[in-house]
Amino acid sequence: MDTVIKDYLEQLKVGRKQFYKNLAIYPLLSTYASGLEYLLLDEALRQDLMEVAEVSSHGSVPELKVVNKSPRMILILDGEELVGAKQNRIVNTTILVQGNTTIVIPVSCVEHGRWSYDSPRFHSQERMMSSNLRAMKSEQVSYSIRSSGEFRSDQGAIWDGIA
Repeated sequence: MDTVIKDYLEQLKVGRKQFYKNLAIYPLLSTYASGLEYLLLDEALRQDLMEVAEVSSHGSVPELKVVNKSPRMILILDGEELVGAKQNRIVNTTILVQGNTTIVIPVSCVEHGRWSYDSPRFHSQERMMSSNLRAMKSEQVSYSIRSSGEFRSDQGAIWDGIA
């Protein structure tokens, strides 16, 4: 992976400065083709190339099981909402799921009070957590990574932010 990054940085060019009021931005221009191909969460679920379910029949609020049935990688973005199973969840961090693998992903509950199945698997509503709540959650997850090495949020604060 280091070679890919090195090759990319070596061919990068700085573009002409762009202005808007008191902001100046220099675009970074690239012709590099990494060959990195992946599906998005919604595409993978729609094409039945991915299954998202509770980690067990009992479930675990901060975790979900993801099965990638495709040889292609699948990109799950921080803040995407997964609906169904025992309660709706929001993904706690961006994850690139390797092809033909099963992993457990960190999530936060966004449905206070329900803990019963309404479907065996999750599906996507093609919506994201609001930017304000995502920023709060990201700060909590960053703190959790530093303190415990886990991608956890403050579940109570998430519910308070939604209410």
